[in-house]
Amino acid sequence: MIDNDDRFRTAMDRLDREHADDPRTVEDEQGEPVPHELLYARRMSAWLERVRPDAPDYLRLAIRAQHLRRWEIPRNGYPMDRPGYHAWRTELKQRQAGLARDVLLECGYERDTAERVAALVRKEDLRHDADTRALEDTACLVFLQYEFEAFAAKHEDERVVTILRRTWRKMSEQGHQLAAEIAMTGRPRALVEQALAAESR
Repeated sequence: MIDNDDRFRTAMDRLDREHADDPRTVEDEQGEPVPHELLYARRMSAWLERVRPDAPDYLRLAIRAQHLRRWEIPRNGYPMDRPGYHAWRTELKQRQAGLARDVLLECGYERDTAERVAALVRKEDLRHDADTRALEDTACLVFLQYEFEAFAAKHEDERVVTILRRTWRKMSEQGHQLAAEIAMTGRPRALVEQALAAESR
């Protein structure tokens, strides 16, 4: 019988190998080149330790499986409008969930656990499922800390504020509290303050 800790480590390593196939590289905090999605996965896991330090293994695996082989379905393969964006996101979630489920099954997990991870990757029942809410908080916090400044630089204020307000609504109160601890200055900070002021009206 496979030890649970060994099975967990094997699955995490397998997910990381999938992420490491990403041909796009970015620099990590030490200035070292890392495959884009591998760095994203590490950041997701790090933030989960603050969101849910007691997270069960299946949630840790779902967190690590976010964006699994995402680069293989590029955004420009769909119409560059809102319906096209939603179609792209739906396809990503379904494919990534299926890949994550298959990895877990191959690593010796029971089907129920593999299907639970797949459901979390699809972000099912966000309103009522505490694990899905923790995953969503984690993804939003990674966006705000590592991706928001670059996103804001590419878009007009109105669009950025709209996206921030949508992001804020998806987060729990705990997520809001953790987001408030992220250091921001200049225009990004001003846009966050503008979005939060609009939400509080």
